[in-house]
Order: sequence, then structure tokens, then C-alpha cells
Amino acid sequence: MNTKSSIRQDPDIMNFLSRLPQVTAAKFTDSQLEHIKVAIGTAKYRKHKVDVRGTIPIFFTEYRIYYVLLMGLNLRSLNRREKSLALAALLLIFSVFVLLSSLCGLVILYLLKSALGIDLLEGFSIGLWGWFNGT
Repeated sequence: MNTKSSIRQDPDIMNFLSRLPQVTAAKFTDSQLEHIKVAIGTAKYRKHKVDVRGTIPIFFTEYRIYYVLLMGLNLRSLNRREKSLALAALLLIFSVFVLLSSLCGLVILYLLKSALGIDLLEGFSIGLWGWFNGT
């Protein structure tokens, strides 16, 4: 499927290009036309899973405050900064998960060692077994 023909055959783009001089319309690249399609806001980009809008009156005045809460899938591509932030967040979450998993594993191993009566260092105890055992 040819991308150039598909974007130029889109009804919104055809309507947009029909209102331009022929010479100007021919100069647009496919990438520019795709961005124009997003910018003119077809119904595809206006649908949100959560769309809450309303107004709140300001008491004793004639003014009102409006609020808008939109939530849905992000259909646009991420820029370089957003990609690096997403990668950093993913690495942080993964690191915290590995750290907590390791700590839980070490605590379980220590409790198991204590339950079996194995004493690695004579006369030294962290006190975790006594706390866990309730003694």
C-alpha cells in the first residue's frame, strides 16, 4: 500500500488540499500531511476514554471557572526527550523491583538459616529471627 496515495486519498486531507492552490498543495510531503491531519483534529483524535468537562461558579461574582479532564491512549509519537524520560522511569522501576526482590530474598534466606539453626558468625545476630519468632 502506497503511503503517499493513502494520505492524499484521506477525505480530510483531500478537503484541505482542495482549498489550496494546486502548486502549493503539491509541495506538501506525506509527513507534513499526516501532521496536518492530526492538527485539524479528525474525530479519530477527539475520542477519549474519560472526557469530563464542566464549570464551577465563583460565589458572589458573575464569573465561572471551567475544568476539563481528558484521559485516553496517547496516539502521537514520543519525541526524544519523552523517550529518554520513559526509559529512565522504566529503569528506575526495574531497579527498585530488583532491589526489593533481592531484599526479600535475603530476608527469607536469613530466616531459613535461623530456622535451621545455622550460625555463620558466633555470638552475632541481627535479631530478625527473634522478632519473626515473637521471642
